Amino acid sequence: MNSESTRLRNPRYYWGVWLASTAIVGAIFLIPFVLFFLMFNIEPGLKRAILLNALPCAAVGLVLTILASAHAVRYLHNLIRQTAKAVELAEVRERERDLAQQELIRKLQDERELDRQKVQFEAQLAEYEKYAALAQLALGAAHEINNPLLGILSHLELELRDARNPEERVEIEQCIQGTKRISSTVRGLLNYTRPAPLWLSRLSLGRLVDETLAFVCHQPLFRAIKLEKRIPADLPEISADANQLSQIFMNLLLNAAEATSEGGSITISAQQKGDDAIAIRIADTGCGIPGDILPHVFEPFFTTKRGKGTGLGLSISQAYVRSHGGDICIQSVPQRGTEVTLVLPIRQQDRPLLEDEEMVV
Repeated sequence: MNSESTRLRNPRYYWGVWLASTAIVGAIFLIPFVLFFLMFNIEPGLKRAILLNALPCAAVGLVLTILASAHAVRYLHNLIRQTAKAVELAEVRERERDLAQQELIRKLQDERELDRQKVQFEAQLAEYEKYAALAQLALGAAHEINNPLLGILSHLELELRDARNPEERVEIEQCIQGTKRISSTVRGLLNYTRPAPLWLSRLSLGRLVDETLAFVCHQPLFRAIKLEKRIPADLPEISADANQLSQIFMNLLLNAAEATSEGGSITISAQQKGDDAIAIRIADTGCGIPGDILPHVFEPFFTTKRGKGTGLGLSISQAYVRSHGGDICIQSVPQRGTEVTLVLPIRQQDRPLLEDEEMVV
């Protein structure tokens, strides 16, 4: 409330106005009489008559004027006070309306957020149900397929050992490759649906990447591709399953190499993210992933390799990353390249380490 409104609501202000107006009215009534008697030479009898007759009338008029002004001042005071109360009430109502609008907006935002989370949870539930059904299918199929598949593979290897005809050997080798492909698919499906328990140890991410790069750099697929490692030497050790992490790197590097043409490059970098996580990025300069395919890359058996891949590499990698309590995401621009980002916790809470020493497999 400003000083002007405070002054208008003070009763003393109105009594001051009333006294000032009374003084002015009194002056208006008395000054003409005084001037009249001073300026004109009036006979004593006439003066007495004027004083006895006119002066009481003037006094009565002055009293009535004073009373009327007091009433007017009191009325004005009450009017302004009621107006001030009305303004104050209007301000209170306006504040309440603003608060109600803010509360309504907040509730609408919360409702939208709940709807978004509901859609997300429903999508996750559908995904988990699909994966659960896939797990049951994989477990049943593995037992039904692996045993006869092993017999078929052993028989084909015996046939290959005894075969002398080159054409016959080629056919048998093709059958062996197909059998191994079926076995690899079943094994990958089992790894995806029922990951092995974590064997946690403290490991150096830089050394693990060095060992993985040393293994793949001699592969024909990587000979014409530049491999770069950008991992700080002071990066803290992490608690992870070295075998699973190595398989994740292998899957991602193979995918990057298959998408990168000769003369391209693949870069592995890492940096600490806050106090409890590390972000690992594998970026290539390959052909990229089209926008309509990118949302499906983590789906089991989804592949664009046309008879070369099982479509389980990224699915298994995602399952391994999530078993570590981490996250994986892919960003890609067609004809410019792809970047895969892994975010892994530095420490695994409430999970015992395999041993105190550092272990890198």
